[in-house]
Amino acid sequence: MTITKAAAEMPQAARRFLFLQGPHGPFFARLGKMLANAGAQAWRVGFNRGDQAFWPNAGFIPYRGRHDDWPAACAELLDAHGITDLVLYGDTRPIHAQAITAARARGITVHVFEEGYLRPYWITYERGGSNGNSRLMDLTVTQMQAAIAPYDRDLPDAPARWGDMRQHVFWGALYHWFVLAGFWDFRNFRPHRSLTVGQEFLLYLRRLALMLPHRWERMLATRAIQRGGFPYHLVLLQLEHDASFQMHSPFKTMVEFLAVVMEGFARGAPGHHHIVFKAHPLEDGRAPLSREIKRLAALHGAQGRVHFVRGGKLAGLLNFARTAVTVNSTAAQQALWRGLPLKCFGAAVFAKPEFVSDLPLPEFFAAPPRPDSRAYRDYRHFLLETSQVQGGFYSDTGRREVLRQIVDMMLQAADPYDALAMGRPAPRLHLRIVS
Repeated sequence: MTITKAAAEMPQAARRFLFLQGPHGPFFARLGKMLANAGAQAWRVGFNRGDQAFWPNAGFIPYRGRHDDWPAACAELLDAHGITDLVLYGDTRPIHAQAITAARARGITVHVFEEGYLRPYWITYERGGSNGNSRLMDLTVTQMQAAIAPYDRDLPDAPARWGDMRQHVFWGALYHWFVLAGFWDFRNFRPHRSLTVGQEFLLYLRRLALMLPHRWERMLATRAIQRGGFPYHLVLLQLEHDASFQMHSPFKTMVEFLAVVMEGFARGAPGHHHIVFKAHPLEDGRAPLSREIKRLAALHGAQGRVHFVRGGKLAGLLNFARTAVTVNSTAAQQALWRGLPLKCFGAAVFAKPEFVSDLPLPEFFAAPPRPDSRAYRDYRHFLLETSQVQGGFYSDTGRREVLRQIVDMMLQAADPYDALAMGRPAPRLHLRIVS
């Protein structure tokens, strides 16, 4: 059990929430307002003008100090405001990891939001940690099957598209514009990624400007693959700067991963098989994927059998794929839902022995074993009864759907996994609208 004294014994009026950095856009502000409507108090620490712009509520606390001084300042904030609950998006960026350490030392409940493990139509809500730090890492499929045994299995299918991609890019560009515009107010702010804020902003603008030509390029590449008549293996690429890739994988760069996959394909796949590298929908060009794929194809004599698709929907490619390969992308769950053999290199909540292959990559490409689809459906059922919340962070419709469910989950004493064991599955909406 992970019920803290703060969460278990305090009435709602005594709950005091401190928000750190959240997803781009108004989600955290609306969540804080609804928690206040429920009787709790909510503050937000802002590290730049973008954080401030997306928190119009009362209770904004600017942090203008140096990064090295943040752990002490965070501990002081937690004590001064009598914080009972810490809320953040992602648990690995340094300011969040340091805050989690301070919160745990005080018995404070840590609420972690992330992109959905079953994306695109769900977000993830957990306590204490997510991805490689999630409680799911230590739960077996057998334990999950026992937990869901009393419940029905009438579950929704995974949608074929990410419903709020344009909004995601828009809010990201707007956030980085605010950060740039307010630089002098928060001159000690340093982003958790390697690029400067200005470089991030320009990359978002570039993505917005190239959306139409990239869409046509993607459509033509996808059509050529679908009509090619050849068996192919699908490689699910990730953002090189993504926390799951950087913190929970054996690779430091996407180029390292590309080299391993291309060598394994050249050594093990039959000569008539092809390989398709699909970029993440938010890939912005900071990693030279297309150039490296062409270079590696020539190096291994695989020209004519290698394809690159720049983002877009997964369904059209997964439906005809022979296998899927990834570091630890949550998109792999869509491959498992279809019963595709899966090779995974990093730590991931879905990397259970029932689902992923432990064969060396050349052997995997030569004779891929299929996952246990019945076990995966039980695993998916467990997630939908616990940590996967219908909706999204970036569209109005998605935010409304999340807010209809999430506040009750945050105010209950038990985390989603313990709540299911106690006979209280997560709320579930019956109407599903993707905007």
